[in-house]
Amino acid sequence: MVHVVYCDDKAKVLEKILDHTKTMVIRAAAGRKIPHSRVFEGETLYFMKKGSGKITATATVTTVQNLVKLTEEEICTTLEKNQDKLNLTEKQQERWHKKCMCLVEFQDVKCIDPLVFDHQGNMDDWLIIEKIEDVVVGTSIPYNYENSRL
Repeated sequence: MVHVVYCDDKAKVLEKILDHTKTMVIRAAAGRKIPHSRVFEGETLYFMKKGSGKITATATVTTVQNLVKLTEEEICTTLEKNQDKLNLTEKQQERWHKKCMCLVEFQDVKCIDPLVFDHQGNMDDWLIIEKIEDVVVGTSIPYNYENSRL
Protein backbone atom coordinates (compact mmCIF):
# COMPACT_ATOMS: atom_id res chain seq x y z
CA MET A 1 0.00 0.00 0.00
CA VAL A 2 0.94 3.65 -0.43
CA HIS A 3 -0.28 6.61 1.56
CA VAL A 4 -1.30 10.14 0.57
CA VAL A 5 -0.66 12.49 3.48
CA TYR A 6 -2.21 15.96 3.53
CA CYS A 7 0.17 18.52 5.06
CA ASP A 8 -1.15 21.56 6.92
CA ASP A 9 -0.21 24.63 4.89
CA LYS A 10 -0.55 27.11 7.78
CA ALA A 11 1.97 25.21 9.92
CA LYS A 12 4.27 24.76 6.90
CA VAL A 13 4.40 20.99 7.44
CA LEU A 14 5.57 20.15 3.91
CA GLU A 15 8.33 22.77 4.10
CA LYS A 16 9.53 21.23 7.39
CA ILE A 17 9.54 17.77 5.80
CA LEU A 18 11.52 19.01 2.79
CA ASP A 19 14.12 20.80 4.92
CA HIS A 20 14.42 17.69 7.15
CA THR A 21 13.35 19.47 10.36
CA LYS A 22 10.33 17.14 10.48
CA THR A 23 10.91 13.39 10.14
CA MET A 24 7.69 12.08 11.68
CA VAL A 25 4.00 12.71 11.10
CA ILE A 26 1.20 12.13 13.58
CA ARG A 27 -2.49 11.36 13.36
CA ALA A 28 -4.46 11.17 16.58
CA ALA A 29 -8.08 10.95 17.70
CA ALA A 30 -10.22 10.00 20.68
CA GLY A 31 -10.52 6.50 19.19
CA ARG A 32 -8.62 4.53 16.55
CA LYS A 33 -8.74 6.25 13.19
CA ILE A 34 -6.92 5.86 9.86
CA PRO A 35 -3.97 5.35 9.52
CA HIS A 36 -3.80 3.67 12.97
CA SER A 37 -2.51 0.08 12.54
CA ARG A 38 -2.64 0.42 8.73
CA VAL A 39 0.78 1.87 7.84
CA PHE A 40 3.92 -0.25 7.88
CA GLU A 41 7.70 0.00 7.65
CA GLY A 42 8.93 0.18 4.05
CA GLU A 43 5.71 1.65 2.62
CA THR A 44 5.74 4.90 0.65
CA LEU A 45 4.27 8.19 1.82
CA TYR A 46 3.23 10.79 -0.75
CA PHE A 47 2.95 14.32 0.61
CA MET A 48 0.57 17.01 -0.57
CA LYS A 49 0.18 20.53 0.77
CA LYS A 50 -3.45 20.89 1.81
CA GLY A 51 -5.40 22.92 -0.73
CA SER A 52 -2.69 22.77 -3.42
CA GLY A 53 -4.10 19.82 -5.36
CA LYS A 54 -0.57 18.59 -6.08
CA ILE A 55 1.41 15.68 -4.67
CA THR A 56 5.01 16.91 -4.59
CA ALA A 57 7.17 14.68 -2.35
CA THR A 58 7.69 11.11 -1.22
CA ALA A 59 9.36 9.33 1.67
CA THR A 60 9.77 5.79 3.00
CA VAL A 61 8.30 4.72 6.34
CA THR A 62 10.98 3.61 8.82
CA THR A 63 9.04 3.09 12.06
CA VAL A 64 5.45 3.24 13.22
CA GLN A 65 4.07 3.62 16.75
CA ASN A 66 0.38 2.77 17.23
CA LEU A 67 -0.73 3.87 20.70
CA VAL A 68 -4.16 3.50 22.33
CA LYS A 69 -5.89 4.44 25.58
CA LEU A 70 -3.17 6.87 26.58
CA THR A 71 -3.49 8.74 29.86
CA GLU A 72 -3.04 12.52 29.96
CA GLU A 73 0.49 12.01 31.24
CA GLU A 74 1.31 9.48 28.49
CA ILE A 75 -0.02 11.83 25.81
CA CYS A 76 2.20 14.65 27.05
CA THR A 77 5.22 12.37 27.40
CA THR A 78 4.77 10.90 23.90
CA LEU A 79 4.43 14.32 22.26
CA GLU A 80 7.40 15.70 24.21
CA LYS A 81 9.62 12.65 23.56
CA ASN A 82 8.99 12.86 19.79
CA GLN A 83 8.93 16.66 19.41
CA ASP A 84 12.41 16.74 17.81
CA LYS A 85 11.03 14.56 14.98
CA LEU A 86 7.46 15.93 14.90
CA ASN A 87 8.41 19.63 15.06
CA LEU A 88 4.86 20.58 16.08
CA THR A 89 3.60 24.10 16.66
CA GLU A 90 1.77 24.78 19.92
CA LYS A 91 -1.54 24.70 18.05
CA GLN A 92 -0.66 21.32 16.50
CA GLN A 93 0.29 19.96 19.92
CA GLU A 94 -3.20 20.88 21.12
CA ARG A 95 -4.82 19.36 18.01
CA TRP A 96 -3.01 16.02 18.34
CA HIS A 97 -3.42 15.79 22.16
CA LYS A 98 -5.60 12.65 21.92
CA LYS A 99 -5.83 9.19 23.50
CA CYS A 100 -5.11 7.22 20.31
CA MET A 101 -2.02 8.11 18.25
CA CYS A 102 -0.27 6.86 15.16
CA LEU A 103 3.28 8.18 14.83
CA VAL A 104 4.95 7.53 11.48
CA GLU A 105 8.67 8.15 11.09
CA PHE A 106 10.15 8.37 7.61
CA GLN A 107 13.38 8.89 5.65
CA ASP A 108 14.60 9.36 2.07
CA VAL A 109 12.43 12.40 1.43
CA LYS A 110 12.44 13.32 -2.25
CA CYS A 111 10.75 16.03 -4.27
CA ILE A 112 8.92 14.62 -7.28
CA ASP A 113 7.45 16.16 -10.39
CA PRO A 114 4.05 17.36 -9.17
CA LEU A 115 1.22 14.88 -9.63
CA VAL A 116 -2.22 16.48 -9.99
CA PHE A 117 -4.46 15.02 -7.31
CA ASP A 118 -7.96 13.94 -8.36
CA HIS A 119 -9.97 14.97 -5.30
CA GLN A 120 -13.19 13.00 -4.89
CA GLY A 121 -15.87 13.84 -2.37
CA ASN A 122 -15.22 13.40 1.32
CA MET A 123 -11.65 12.14 1.28
CA ASP A 124 -9.88 12.20 4.63
CA ASP A 125 -6.50 13.82 5.37
CA TRP A 126 -4.74 10.45 5.01
CA LEU A 127 -5.53 8.07 2.16
CA ILE A 128 -4.47 4.44 1.86
CA ILE A 129 -4.39 3.23 -1.74
CA GLU A 130 -2.92 0.44 -3.86
CA LYS A 131 -0.85 2.75 -6.10
CA ILE A 132 -0.45 6.50 -6.49
CA GLU A 133 -1.94 6.45 -10.01
CA ASP A 134 -5.31 5.63 -8.38
CA VAL A 135 -5.65 9.26 -7.23
CA VAL A 136 -3.82 11.11 -10.03
CA VAL A 137 -5.78 13.00 -12.69
CA GLY A 138 -5.87 10.94 -15.88
CA THR A 139 -5.37 7.55 -14.23
CA SER A 140 -7.56 7.81 -11.11
CA ILE A 141 -10.22 5.32 -10.15
CA PRO A 142 -13.29 6.01 -7.98
CA TYR A 143 -12.17 6.09 -4.35
CA ASN A 144 -14.17 3.52 -2.38
CA TYR A 145 -12.67 3.69 1.14
CA GLU A 146 -12.11 -0.10 1.11
CA ASN A 147 -8.51 0.33 2.33
CA SER A 148 -9.55 2.88 4.96
CA ARG A 149 -11.59 0.55 7.12
CA LEU A 150 -10.17 -0.39 10.49
